[in-house]
Amino acid sequence: MSMPIAVAAGPAPATLGKARRRASQADSAVDENWELVRAAQRGDTSAFATLYDRHVDGVFRYVLLRVGDRHLAEDVTSETFLRALRRITSISYQGRDVGAWFTTIARNLVFDHVKSSRFRLEVVTDEIAEPGAGSGAPPGPEQQVITRTTNDELLRCIAGLGDDQRDCIILRFIQGYSVSETAAIMQRNEGAVKALQHRAVRRLATLLPRGIR
Repeated sequence: MSMPIAVAAGPAPATLGKARRRASQADSAVDENWELVRAAQRGDTSAFATLYDRHVDGVFRYVLLRVGDRHLAEDVTSETFLRALRRITSISYQGRDVGAWFTTIARNLVFDHVKSSRFRLEVVTDEIAEPGAGSGAPPGPEQQVITRTTNDELLRCIAGLGDDQRDCIILRFIQGYSVSETAAIMQRNEGAVKALQHRAVRRLATLLPRGIR
């Protein structure tokens, strides 16, 4: 008698179709943003204004999570886009969305602030969007660890991480950047980012209240 052979079920066609559509839409948005960069480089001020409108909320959210002060975050966000405007002619396509470039500038400004003063991570949670809101990818196990918390709990846990781990978690799961984009922003290779992400998520798991682990 022949025995039935168990076959692992793959992703449903509908799920694959949705994932492909999300990927296609993300690629189109990246291409459109770089068209705006090229227009801004030719002196089109409205193109840079459009880039600002598309990315200012994400940059502000990132800075606010890092510095914990709304007014300082507003100042750093403004300085980020002023620097970007000054440097717009020097940037060329880098295989990633231009939003990662804005975030890199913001990250460097945050580091300058950290070096010059000490502060606590105290964030008004209604300023923060849902974790991973900017990512088109379906949530993985690590994303699920992040999204099981409330914003309040998430921010308290993030505050307990070291600087590099905190940055990695914010960029990957709150800003929604890919591993390669996060690596470029943090000036590390992708393997180092994956290892850092793994350690950060494990550390977050130990910080979460027992009821939501």
